[in-house]
Amino acid sequence: MYWINLFRQRKILNLFLYGIAFALVFSPAGLFANEAATEGGAAHAAASFPLIFLWIAIILMLAKVSALIERVGQPAVLGELLIGVVLGSLYLFGITFFEDIKTNEIIHFLAELGVVILLFQIGIESSVKTMMKVGVPSFLVACVGVILPFVAVYLGGPWLAPGLSSVAYMFLGATLTATSVGITARVLQDLGKAHTPEARTIIGAAVIDDVLGLIILAVVSAIVIQGSIDAKTLTIIILKAVAFLGGGIIIGGWLAPRFSKFFSKVHTGIGMKFAVVIFFGLVFAYLAALVGLAPIVGAFAGGLILTPVYFDEFSDPGFVSDLKAAMNEERVDGGLAKKLDNIIHTHSHRHIEEFVQHLGHFLIPIFFVLTGMQVKVAALMDGKVVMMAVLILIVALITKVLAGWAAGKGMNKLAVGVGMIPRGEVGLIFANMGKTMGVMDDAVFSAMVIVIMATTLVTPPMLAAVFRRIQA
Repeated sequence: MYWINLFRQRKILNLFLYGIAFALVFSPAGLFANEAATEGGAAHAAASFPLIFLWIAIILMLAKVSALIERVGQPAVLGELLIGVVLGSLYLFGITFFEDIKTNEIIHFLAELGVVILLFQIGIESSVKTMMKVGVPSFLVACVGVILPFVAVYLGGPWLAPGLSSVAYMFLGATLTATSVGITARVLQDLGKAHTPEARTIIGAAVIDDVLGLIILAVVSAIVIQGSIDAKTLTIIILKAVAFLGGGIIIGGWLAPRFSKFFSKVHTGIGMKFAVVIFFGLVFAYLAALVGLAPIVGAFAGGLILTPVYFDEFSDPGFVSDLKAAMNEERVDGGLAKKLDNIIHTHSHRHIEEFVQHLGHFLIPIFFVLTGMQVKVAALMDGKVVMMAVLILIVALITKVLAGWAAGKGMNKLAVGVGMIPRGEVGLIFANMGKTMGVMDDAVFSAMVIVIMATTLVTPPMLAAVFRRIQA
């Protein structure tokens, strides 16, 4: 009886503490809300720094809690989007605490930085060597998987989403070009099919169509900025994008090891190593913007050129140094020494990826939650918007499945096509840019986010069914 009463008391105490915390945070009369008031509208979001700190803290924690969605086989990014949709819709129930996040310049800056870090991370994980090894099947699947959705949406736009401009149809098409490498890889890994020929083709194609999608984005963005362009200007924009990616990789590949070696002589510590890594991502993002391309194109190129070999002159991570010291002290040899050496090599070479991942854990969820908050749930109550989303989703599914038929002989084409379906992170970035540039209104943007979320939802069960059919 004593333990039951104690449990009840603790439960009541916990509920009481949660209630106080909720009241302090969300009450209009709470401490932070009072501090948020600014005079004369000096800040667009009318928020003080302490309140912004609180927003960021809540966004990060809710984003991580939303990772529970991984337990049902869905990627964490989907949970972050759903959290954003919920937070952005609370005003419908009279809760306006989060409304100013949508227009706060600091939050938007952190989200934009998160996008740059995300593409930098994808570039690091891809590498030029990986792209060179994808093979002809992956390259063909990627090309068809980019061309089909882009052309289908651009030409069929008047029927899919009537009343938009031709540039809007281009942006919608561009949004559906890129396959999510991370989501596809995770699904294949969960199914135990990560080492099949189909999986290698899918992952290779996903990497290549990210590059092709970024080139298309560069072209479409230029058209939006300049209004209309002729064939000559279009050719120049395409060549500029290709030249930047190619030239950046060549010049950066020559510069990176020398740059890294020079600064390792200044200091070999982890802090300097981190600074050099992030330097390349941000500088390449700036250079891309300087030549009229999206910063994310530069961040991706900056990631592609970095390899762990360039950082051999720096100190090992702390745990690697400790492990080496322990091995020497205990005089470990034989098979165990070989296994430990492999572990050391793996973690030493993953160190630059981990730098970017840690920074991404802070910034990237802010982008996805903010993107979800931009979705107008009220717009989705409109039958026309729902029909638009359904039709675009059908095109998004069919065009990627058809791309699988370019894989050639010797593998399951349907599995390859289904594996190319999820759009994920890059598609959301494209959609967000379209909204920011004024190409998409709230209704179209909301529909596109729902389409991207749907492609992520349907891929795991579809891919599992296809592989079961292969085994049968």
